[in-house]
Amino acid sequence: MKLIIGLLMVLGAVIGGYLASGGDLLALYQPFELVIIFGGALGAFVIANPGKVVKEAASGLPGLLKGNKYKKQVYMDLLGLMYALFSKSRKEGLMALEGDIDEPEQSEIFKTYPALLKNHHLIDFICDYLRLMVGGNMNAFELEGLMDVELDTHHEEGHKASAAVTAMGDGLPAFGIVAAVMGVVITMGFISEPPEVLGHHVGAALVGTFLGILLAYGFVGPMGNALAAQAEEDSKLFECAKVCIMATLNGYTPQIAVEFGRKALFSHVRPGFTELEEFVKGS
Repeated sequence: MKLIIGLLMVLGAVIGGYLASGGDLLALYQPFELVIIFGGALGAFVIANPGKVVKEAASGLPGLLKGNKYKKQVYMDLLGLMYALFSKSRKEGLMALEGDIDEPEQSEIFKTYPALLKNHHLIDFICDYLRLMVGGNMNAFELEGLMDVELDTHHEEGHKASAAVTAMGDGLPAFGIVAAVMGVVITMGFISEPPEVLGHHVGAALVGTFLGILLAYGFVGPMGNALAAQAEEDSKLFECAKVCIMATLNGYTPQIAVEFGRKALFSHVRPGFTELEEFVKGS
């Protein structure tokens, strides 16, 4: 919804201001210029990026229509899951978690949070490091270093699609100039025509520059930034899980461990201390 509102605001301001100044809307209708600009940019996008990044960008852009997928409840569910796992290990020992982390889809603890179970990368992250804790062959320092390596890799991978879309947006003004130059070339073929004919062709050529800049800074560039923001929120989910695991590995109680995780969250999704306490104990 936020994406649609933003796009309507951009179009409303630009087209509305143009019409209010006495502009002719039909003069902006230059479909071939749009083909040159957007088609060229898409072709360059495909050339510049691996297939995996192209697919991620194509699947990520429609997801912007759904808005933020990581609401406050998602983080509370994560903290509730961590609390339940840590409580079980504290009462029954780390070995008691072996069945849960080997088959999380069959675990009663994990099944309490079905929304989190759909995030396979997150569940694998949690289970992998709990499995290393159960094995007992790594100290806290080594485990944290390994987590940081994985999180850095995840962060870099998550930003590839947004960086690619942003780069495509940066190239759109240049393709607008290409379309404008080609329009001028066409105009030269009508140099002997009356001024009104020449004016029509010059105006059509200038629309190329207009479309390139509008698409870059009003549409594609902001979408790239929105994809980057989504990747940051996804990384925050993993960072919260990491902080909780490290806290319990250092000997803190389950309640204090999830409090560490709560402090790692952004303020707009961070539950209060009492709110979280009531939630995890109720769960």
